[in-house]
Amino acid sequence: MKIKDIQNQIVEEFDIFDSWMDKYEYLIELGKSVPIISPSNKKDDNIIKGCQSKVWLHADSDNGFVKFYADSDAVITKGIISLLIRAFSNQKPKDIIEAKMDFIDKIGLRQHLSPNRANGLNNMIKKIKFYAIAFSKTD
Repeated sequence: MKIKDIQNQIVEEFDIFDSWMDKYEYLIELGKSVPIISPSNKKDDNIIKGCQSKVWLHADSDNGFVKFYADSDAVITKGIISLLIRAFSNQKPKDIIEAKMDFIDKIGLRQHLSPNRANGLNNMIKKIKFYAIAFSKTD
């Protein structure tokens, strides 16, 4: 499935909820399904800098597709990274690099985060794009 299609699914899912409390609960629920990073990759190099809580993100390349794995010590942050992984895992590096991020604003996430969490979200996106750029040079 293409990134844009996955992002549209996410927007549709969040549109079901009327309140941000319900959306936060859904985000927490999504965090439970994040592809967990292996303990051997839960190292300082994989910590996303600038996040309020600890977030680890690791990626592998598999036949030209990038696969992401993550974990966080905070449930909201884990939900946020799970959304990003859902949108960008199992995609080609070029598609990740060129992908728009407007789905984040369409679901209202950025404006409902504290400044620290919004900064963390931006750093998660940067790290995902960084991995995509790195893998685009090896594939």
